[in-house]
Amino acid sequence: MEGYLLIALKSIAVYVFIVAAIRLFGKKEFAQLSIVDLVFILLISNSVQTAMVGTDTSLEGGLVAALALFVVNFIFKKLTIGRPEIAHLIDGDPVLLVYNGQLKAGGLAKAQITIEQLESVIREHGVEDISEVDLAMFEVDGNISVISDNFKKTSRRRRKGHRILGNNAT
Repeated sequence: MEGYLLIALKSIAVYVFIVAAIRLFGKKEFAQLSIVDLVFILLISNSVQTAMVGTDTSLEGGLVAALALFVVNFIFKKLTIGRPEIAHLIDGDPVLLVYNGQLKAGGLAKAQITIEQLESVIREHGVEDISEVDLAMFEVDGNISVISDNFKKTSRRRRKGHRILGNNAT
């Protein structure tokens, strides 16, 4: 039993370390995983496995480690709900990137993204130019939200110009 308690404690320590490291080094990589990001995650998980279970390669040892990770993850989630100070500590805050068509260079630097990356995301949201963006935020989950009135106008114009064909259309 003492060995399993040690496995659980080491697993929890690794979990806390990885959460802190992601918070420290940024999380933009986790919004959309590239090949490099996937390899990174696989190597991190492989590198900390021994630190968690040591020489215990038994099924029980692996299950204890997994259970400890599930429990600490559940506790972290519960701690952040309704407690903004803890959520801020763990998740951080959203970062303003564009406001009323104006690029916020400080936000780009803080989020550690390039203008090219931002422009790509903006285009994915159906907006051609940064000047057409009302609001772009780098969210705490690593995604970028884009709000643009231009999209609504374009969408309305498309709907007005669309004719719906009935059953007897040829």
